[in-house]
Amino acid sequence: MRRTNSIIKVLFLITLVVFLITSANVFLVAIGKIHLRSNTNLNDYIDKANLRKEITKAKRGNIYDQSGNIIAQDIKTYNIIAILSNKRPSVKGKVSYVEDPLYTSRILASILDADEKVFFEYLTNDVYQTELGNKGRNISKEQKEKIESYNLPGIEFTESVKRNYPLGTFASYLVGYGQSDENGTVVGKMGVEEYLDEYLTGTDGYKLFQADKNGYILPGMKEETVAPVNGNDVYLTIDKNLQETLETAVKATSQEFKAEKVWAAVMEISTGRLLAVSQYPSFDPNVLEISDYNNYLSQYAYEPGSVFKSFVYAAAINEGVYDGEALVDSNTFYFKNKNGQPYRTYDIDNAVGKINNALFRKWGMIAYDFGLIYSSNVITSSILTEVITPEIFSDYVHKLGFFKKVETDGLNEVIGTENYKYAHDKLAMTYGQGSSVTMLQVLQAYSAILGDGTMVKPYFIDRVVNPYSNETLVQGQTNVVDIPITPETALQLQHLLYLTVYDKDGTARHYRIPETEIIAKTGTTQVAGGGQGYDTGTSITSVMIGLPADKPRYMIYYCFQSAYDNSLHARSDIIKGVIRKVAMMYNLTPTHQENQEKIQIKQYEMPKLINHSLEYGYEKLADKHLDMIVLGQGSTIIDQYPTEHQTISSKQKVFLLTEVGSFHMPNMIGWSFNEVIQLGHITGMAVKITGQGLVYEQSIMPDTLVSKDNVIEVFLK
Repeated sequence: MRRTNSIIKVLFLITLVVFLITSANVFLVAIGKIHLRSNTNLNDYIDKANLRKEITKAKRGNIYDQSGNIIAQDIKTYNIIAILSNKRPSVKGKVSYVEDPLYTSRILASILDADEKVFFEYLTNDVYQTELGNKGRNISKEQKEKIESYNLPGIEFTESVKRNYPLGTFASYLVGYGQSDENGTVVGKMGVEEYLDEYLTGTDGYKLFQADKNGYILPGMKEETVAPVNGNDVYLTIDKNLQETLETAVKATSQEFKAEKVWAAVMEISTGRLLAVSQYPSFDPNVLEISDYNNYLSQYAYEPGSVFKSFVYAAAINEGVYDGEALVDSNTFYFKNKNGQPYRTYDIDNAVGKINNALFRKWGMIAYDFGLIYSSNVITSSILTEVITPEIFSDYVHKLGFFKKVETDGLNEVIGTENYKYAHDKLAMTYGQGSSVTMLQVLQAYSAILGDGTMVKPYFIDRVVNPYSNETLVQGQTNVVDIPITPETALQLQHLLYLTVYDKDGTARHYRIPETEIIAKTGTTQVAGGGQGYDTGTSITSVMIGLPADKPRYMIYYCFQSAYDNSLHARSDIIKGVIRKVAMMYNLTPTHQENQEKIQIKQYEMPKLINHSLEYGYEKLADKHLDMIVLGQGSTIIDQYPTEHQTISSKQKVFLLTEVGSFHMPNMIGWSFNEVIQLGHITGMAVKITGQGLVYEQSIMPDTLVSKDNVIEVFLK
């Protein structure tokens, strides 16, 4: 019984002690604001100044091409913080401030490719802590880990975010760029990054908690945590492969012709989807060395030259007053002015002005159709004054969307300048001089001519997608602006543009490619100088291309400004590389299926083509309905198969080698066993053939750059 009483007394005493300690702790917390167990002064927590909030940065949305390739993304980076004060307490007996500024600055400068002296100045300031300027911000994980390997006292890191563009110079004026603001949030500054900034920007999360004056959190205190919400993703209509081809071509054009400016685009005609847009000079958004902030798609107004001639023909044909076979005088067009209206005169002495053809060419009396095929300034002037009127032409020019904004996906735009008051201005507009337009306007207007008369607005933002729900928040779509011409007018114009390429004297004959037939219109225009006249030493060379020729699906518009040279259209290999890329990417056939069925099989003797130009080869084989496979990017034929004097037949494949080192792999689907062997024979490439019949699969994708060192395997059935 006594033992039991003793146990009860002990338990009572223990309970009493616990009660007293708990009561004392409650009393101290309530009255003295002291947490007994941790010896923490709770006055620090009561003070709202000690309510801490840590921000968790949201990720900005990615920008993708049409196939999901990343164009822009956030990457985690780090900022360097240097603790300089020797009053900072040691950590586990180790110095926790920058003890040796000279050594530290030397190591940091070597890793970050920076000026050691600049870092040393930062590290010797009389402050508690410091950052190290731009060179110490947004450093990579690899750089951070290398710095950490030196165990530099006082060097610490905070996380940050940097906008990264893994493709570098890639549709840079469409994509734009983003930069971090003072809060570390990436803000769009140009292009899609700026236009869709509200969609791309996420909502930061945070952790809300109380801490003492030293930043320590009292165990058991409640915390409030809100997760970040990342930004929405943006998909463009741009195709990565085609865009990279165009970027390469634009850069090559700037180098080959010492061009001051180059601008080009590829568009799907029926929808207005821009598949590639490029310009020179451009910039890498990772570096931001920008020499010109103007987007040449919409902010550069220029005189378009003879590419504009298609529109005066469109007006005449659509009005029902055009007779393409009627004859017209192509010699110098002398004109007079009556009430602001020009008219042709043969009273040369009293003429107020004259219009000449390029290079002062004269063909005498020719059909109106040849005015477009030969690109005659005189003939377009004759159409304006003798077939239609200046007012009718002006009406069509405005219906086609010139001299007003296109309003494509938030692009900043200029509208160009319309000079159409005086007689000479009205004549000059028919051949694309005197007034200025933008590339965006030309693409929109030509969608009517190369399509079925329907004019669509170009666009490049395909959709905006919520990354959590996959919900489409914004959907790009085809926008029909107008139907300025009939389908019949468009078809008649396309026929003339076909002859511009395939007539022996057509101005676009230099742009023929073996993969498919095309239609095209070339342009060459003088560049206006700073005064009243033209700088005759500088010109804009341009070409508008539709392909395939029958029911065109794709439009390529390519322009560059350089020193004048009348051979620039003949030196077309770079631009033809882009045309061929489009033809191969979209599997455009060499000729139209309907025409293929009508071709009668005939036999010919293979001519000698070796050591001749590729253009010569085209002309010699043009009427034989052959399937020409051009291997290489050269302009001279160095080997051929079949060889000279061999018998060839219509529809047969003819291999023309223009380069020894490399070539782009053709699409071999449907090829026979012998045709595969012929490819291997002329290129020296090893070929492995499995099966019998026709090729249904090949190991190397079409358009891949290969050499004779590669081995290709094909499967037949």
